[in-house]
Amino acid sequence: MKKTQVAVIGGGPGGYVAAFKAADLGLDVTLIDEEAHPGGVCLYRGCIPSKALLHIAKLLNEARAAEKWGVKFAAPELDLDRLRAWKDEVVAKMTGGLGQLVKARKLNHIQGRARFVAASTLYIDEADGDKSQLQFDYAILATGSRPAVPGVFRIESERIVDSTGALALTDVPGSLLVVGGGIIGMELGQVYAALGSRVSVVEMLPGLIPPADRDLVKPLLNKVAERFDEIMLNTQVTNLQEGADGLTVELKTPAGSTESKTYDKILLSVGRVPNSEDIGLEHTAISIDERNYVQVDGQMRTAESSIFAIGDLVGAALAHTASHQGALVAEIIAGHDKLVFEPNAIPNVVYTDPEIAWCGLTEEEAKKEGRAVKVARFPWAASGRATTQDTNDGVTKLLIDPDTDRILGVGITGSGAGELIAEGVLAVEMAALATDLQHSIHPHPTLSETVMEAAEVHYGLSPHLYSPTRS
Repeated sequence: MKKTQVAVIGGGPGGYVAAFKAADLGLDVTLIDEEAHPGGVCLYRGCIPSKALLHIAKLLNEARAAEKWGVKFAAPELDLDRLRAWKDEVVAKMTGGLGQLVKARKLNHIQGRARFVAASTLYIDEADGDKSQLQFDYAILATGSRPAVPGVFRIESERIVDSTGALALTDVPGSLLVVGGGIIGMELGQVYAALGSRVSVVEMLPGLIPPADRDLVKPLLNKVAERFDEIMLNTQVTNLQEGADGLTVELKTPAGSTESKTYDKILLSVGRVPNSEDIGLEHTAISIDERNYVQVDGQMRTAESSIFAIGDLVGAALAHTASHQGALVAEIIAGHDKLVFEPNAIPNVVYTDPEIAWCGLTEEEAKKEGRAVKVARFPWAASGRATTQDTNDGVTKLLIDPDTDRILGVGITGSGAGELIAEGVLAVEMAALATDLQHSIHPHPTLSETVMEAAEVHYGLSPHLYSPTRS
């Protein structure tokens, strides 16, 4: 039987970072993953290919909008084969790079599927057909998640796709129903709208991007209202039939009535479920909750003290969160046993047009908690840089403790919000005060100075926006 100090099960952003960090700290590491190179869903079928397609969508939309700026382009011609090839080239380049880093670190990488047969032993079905067992001192579970499929959509049809199928870009349907108005649905909905599909969205909740504050979502809602055929909120799909003309859905409207509509294709984006099944947890003391998430403590340690779990498996459904957890666990195993996972600001980014990003406390959370906050907003209509880019619909806002002036949360909507939010993360984590942002010189003209100007709004001292001086 083979032995290793640290067995990492899953090669996504959490798993490979954990493996690399553990190796860098001098530990003997074995990484087990079903792919030939690390990367996981994020790199192969998620974050990276979707951003490649979103870049294309942005290019197409800007080309169409350029006429009002005095630049006119001919109608774009799409070559789906070349577009897919370019997306695949991006993925191959990055996964290949990770493969080289595996070799450089002299990691033991096993392509296969692992499951526990005891609290310290894994059984591995290797990709080449071999079977093996691996004994470990510590294990890090990073098996990720998969798209959720509600019962009504569990029919065999090539017309129903999840995010993986949508990113394969096999065709551009004439009409597309996006089920779920969350991050994945809105990102891919915008991609297909830019490529030429008539996109409709159905969301059972009253708003798009439910976790975000409504004022941050409003500019996006206004934009997609122009680009999408229909946005149906407070609406559910209650039945589904496939016919020669496409997929016919029965929709329950907010008024309680039902109506039927037919679409060429359906994109299912209603969340994800953890891959905690069929990995042998029953042979360990590891516990899962009612939603099948693995239970861990502040160090990401399971009830089996030698086994840790990170990422989607524990409900941390963001690649950067999983990576942070993976690095933390590697350090704990290496002997830094006082460390705990306790971030004050985890950034969330929606890579739509416009982008939405937030970190720390949200306004909705503050209301639910009954927590007093001051909210300072700087509209991008007053930003010179935003005006030059024709992105005046953006907003930057700060949530500030009224007693201490500490920055508790930051929200940004607009071009490049995903890049700008890093300053907000640093401000929240470092317990910065609004005056710290106010007195930090930001370059002009930039979108980053909207963060400084939001702090100036808090004090009633913004030179580009009149607001009464705070008492």
